[in-house]
Amino acid sequence: MPKFVIEREIPGAGKLTAEQLKGISQTSCGVLSKMGPQIQWVHSYVTGDKIYCIYIAPNEEMVREHAQQGGFPANSVSKVSAIIDPTTAE
Repeated sequence: MPKFVIEREIPGAGKLTAEQLKGISQTSCGVLSKMGPQIQWVHSYVTGDKIYCIYIAPNEEMVREHAQQGGFPANSVSKVSAIIDPTTAE
């Protein structure tokens, strides 16, 4: 199943409290449970004004549908073509 990187522009994301991040996570998980097992949230990286999320889904449309249902921005959705890390150099 394809992986996607979603860029969400959220001003002040890096200053969100643990409670606010918990609320966002709960909303996301609620939408995911309604959409079914074919879409999965792997994890997210919170930066200054953006959140980068990694999802597994059959297509970009399903990722965008999750964002719409959850009320989250999905400014950019990119399909992952390869994953590399330091062991790739070996």
